[in-house]
Amino acid sequence: MTVHLDARKDRAALIVGAGDATGGAIAKRFAKEGLIACVTRRTADKLTPLVEEIIRGGGRAHGFASDARKEDEVVKLVDDIERDIAPIEVVVFNIGANVPCSILDETARKYFKIWEMACFSAFLVGREVARRMVQRGHGTILFTGATAGLRGSSQFAAFAGAKHALRALAQSMARELGPMNIHVAHVVVDGAIDTDFIRENAPERYALKEKDGILNPDHIADNYWHLHTQPRDAWTHELDLRPWIERW
Repeated sequence: MTVHLDARKDRAALIVGAGDATGGAIAKRFAKEGLIACVTRRTADKLTPLVEEIIRGGGRAHGFASDARKEDEVVKLVDDIERDIAPIEVVVFNIGANVPCSILDETARKYFKIWEMACFSAFLVGREVARRMVQRGHGTILFTGATAGLRGSSQFAAFAGAKHALRALAQSMARELGPMNIHVAHVVVDGAIDTDFIRENAPERYALKEKDGILNPDHIADNYWHLHTQPRDAWTHELDLRPWIERW
């Protein structure tokens, strides 16, 4: 028997770029609320601990190896989830690409790759999921941005250009899709996040954790859930998240 998508009660949350910190915390938060967490990275093996943790906690999760820069892989990913798991209720694009380099030394290849990771892949993911959401008349699309999307710092020309473009993409999509009941939001994460990388490579910065001076991934995830549950008469498009200690 063929079941129409709208008749299925289950709903999926697709997290593209489900790393060990922010992306993983977002996946766990949405799974806690009953959505099926569909998490992606380029290497599936790295997703196993996250998927197993969600399942142990009583949630449901599936891991997918997928390169978001490749159109055919993004199309297949969305098709597979929609067909085999559940309609995608919310998608979180969480790919970073924060790679510093002097403009004097930057290569065309790396500049283009950073743009592919931080912006072009967001377009592919957003477009494919939006096509399904529009048919159903509802959905949420959340993009993880950065301070670089607001101002370009020294040594970050490639990253700033890509994140500025991501912010513009989110704005354009919000204006087009909002009237179709699709909530599109851009989250500016401004500050160091509690990760192994910060602990090992920036111990002085990590020490600020005791003063709430770095971002807690679980608290970031709470804000993503809040965005998803907002009533449409009070939608937030852009949300800044930063520790109280951070200058801006």
